[in-house]
Amino acid sequence: MRREIAFDTETTGLDPKNGDRLVEIGGVELINHVPTGRTYHVYLNPERDVPIEAFNVHGLSSEFLADKPKFADVAREFLDFVADAVLVIHNAAFDMGFINMELARVGLDPIPEVQVLDTLAIARRKHPGSPASLDALCNRYGIDNSRRTKHGALLDSEILAEVYIELIGGKQAGLAFASEGGDDAASYASQTPARRGPARARPVPLVPRLSASEREAHRAFIGDLPDGGLWATYDG
Repeated sequence: MRREIAFDTETTGLDPKNGDRLVEIGGVELINHVPTGRTYHVYLNPERDVPIEAFNVHGLSSEFLADKPKFADVAREFLDFVADAVLVIHNAAFDMGFINMELARVGLDPIPEVQVLDTLAIARRKHPGSPASLDALCNRYGIDNSRRTKHGALLDSEILAEVYIELIGGKQAGLAFASEGGDDAASYASQTPARRGPARARPVPLVPRLSASEREAHRAFIGDLPDGGLWATYDG
């Protein structure tokens, strides 16, 4: 089973090292690339003002956030939800910079880089030279993002989950390989035959496509070749 969380945050600004803080966290759980319906969402009191520039992006005011929990109040709850899942994030360096800074503030270990998958990097590899923003990818894949009048962590996580599934090969990726232990299509296709395991024999052999007369015609044809050649070893 492969567990992932499409994940997003909203903040008071662009740089946690300069005092900017989280104001919202959202996450959507995926099992074998299929949304389970389980989500995580919380608004946070950033313990500082929300600049007008940030408010214009997400619409979360200082007044609205004043009575919301602080990150310290939800840190354990958040980590329990994440557990060992892979965090699927668009432009992961931004969000993880804030998350790990907040974790450090309350004396908790950072989430390791190996537990993070950046869909921005995937999109740039898959569509080099093309716009790779979340909105641009929605347009490319025909995903409805009309609700996204402002940024919102949970809404953006829901949209990101859809974009991610398309980036790795579409909605069949999770279903087709669920029986293979949760490996995704790209991972499975990259494996060597030895790693995939032996091919399973068909319970009922396929009906031969060659008729008796076609086999005889083939034998007559290769009979004229020097020593029969490679084709002499094939009889349908």
